[in-house]
Parts: sequence; structure tokens; C-alpha cells
Amino acid sequence: MRIETFIERQTIIENNAGAPLPRVRAIYENLHAKHRYPDPAGMRVTDARIDGIAIRRFLPAACTAGTVVYLHGGGWNLGSVRSHHGITADLAERLGHEVVSVDYRLLPEATYAEALADCREVVEAFDPLAMIGDSAGGRLAIDVAYTSLWQGVLGLIYPVVGTPTLESLGEDAPLLSRADILSLWRTAAATVPDIPAARPPAARIEALAVERDPLTRPLERAVEAWRRNGASVGYRCAPNMVHAALHAHAELPEMQTAWRDFCQAVKRRLDEE
Repeated sequence: MRIETFIERQTIIENNAGAPLPRVRAIYENLHAKHRYPDPAGMRVTDARIDGIAIRRFLPAACTAGTVVYLHGGGWNLGSVRSHHGITADLAERLGHEVVSVDYRLLPEATYAEALADCREVVEAFDPLAMIGDSAGGRLAIDVAYTSLWQGVLGLIYPVVGTPTLESLGEDAPLLSRADILSLWRTAAATVPDIPAARPPAARIEALAVERDPLTRPLERAVEAWRRNGASVGYRCAPNMVHAALHAHAELPEMQTAWRDFCQAVKRRLDEE
């Protein structure tokens, strides 16, 4: 698939931005269901609850002990374990570990603090070897790492880092503008933990960015700061890719390569445990 085709498909969300939120959520779920590839052979997928929080568990056929927790993206108001099923199933297969995907509460029905509490509750229940999040879920992963006793490998995929401003963000890109980010940030900011962006959220971090994304510039600055402050940080950026391209990792060659490299880097860290 060409990246232009992916972008064209995704614009249905932008075109319905003014629709009622339940409709936008349904569109988001249906759109990403198209990228739900068949589960790998022998993988067991089960739904469960941890203290009332819905989770989806992915257990690959060849499984090593130890769990990985995944926090989905979607701007804190969209997304679920279903919309990110294709990503988490593939992640479990590549890592050879069980992956637990968290269906945290969404805004505006909940606050960011409540969504964060859901994620922290699951992390504390499983004490995972790694915690991985994309986009808004990447910010939740950072804040769980900051505000809990968990220590493990932190995986970040085009996350929101620091406090987004017009000056700190990169240029507008297809599917995600600076205005989009700032609008979503305003819905969450009141209860986001106030922690310096230069402070490493974990000792071991693997990060994945895409070239055409306003969030890449602040992430790259954070990676440099985290390294200066003692963290071991791996970083790669998928050329010509856009925000949300992870959903089509099997169809976009540049994203496929970057995703493979990211997963291999996380797996190497896990194998060191």
C-alpha cells in the first residue's frame, strides 16, 4: 500500500470530526478493524477484567514467561482493545510474551487521572517486563512509569511528551495537526501529572516515531534529554510515515521495517532480563 492510500482512508475520521462522539468512536473502530489481520497460528486471545477494568490477553503459541502491558492510542477519547487488536496480536507474536491490552476509561466520560489510574492498576497487577503505548497511550505509559514503582522496559510509539505548545510541536502533517494535538491536550491537561519532560520516565526506553508527525520533534528532544540524564534509549523514525500508520504496519513497507526493528529492540532488552 502507498502511504497516500492509507491517508485517504483515514480522512473519514477528520470528515466526521463534528459528529457525536459515539458515532466517531464507531467509525474509528470500524476503520481500524480493516487492519485486523488474522491472529498468528496457535495464539490464544481472551477477555477478562482486573478490578473492573477490561483487558484483552494475547498468549502466543511459543511463549516465554513474563507479561507485556499495552496502552492503546486514540487521543484519550477514542480507541479500545478491539481497535488495536491487530497491533497487540502481532506484538505478542514478535516478542514471544503474553501481551495484556488495557481498555482504560476514555475522556470526556472520565478524567485523564482516572484513565491513568486504570492503566496503573493493571500494571501493578501484572508487574510486566515491559509497558508499551502508542500516541495518547504512549503518554499514559510515560505517566504510569513516572507515578508508580514499576521498573521495566518502556516502549513508546509516537507519544505525547512534555507540554505541547505551538512552539514545541513540529509542522502540521496529514491526519494530525498542531491544532488537533492542542485541542486534545486541553481535555486532559488539568489532571496530567506535572513532571519535568527531561526526567527519564524509565532507565530503559525504546522509541518509535514517524517522519510526518508534529509529535516527532518534541520526542526527539526528549530522547536527547533522557540520554543526557542517564537513560538507555533506543530510537528509530519511519521515513515518510504519518501518525496512526502503525495500524497498517503489515501493508506499509517503511512502517513494517520500523515496527520490526522496534519489536526486535524491545525483545533484546527482554531477553536480557
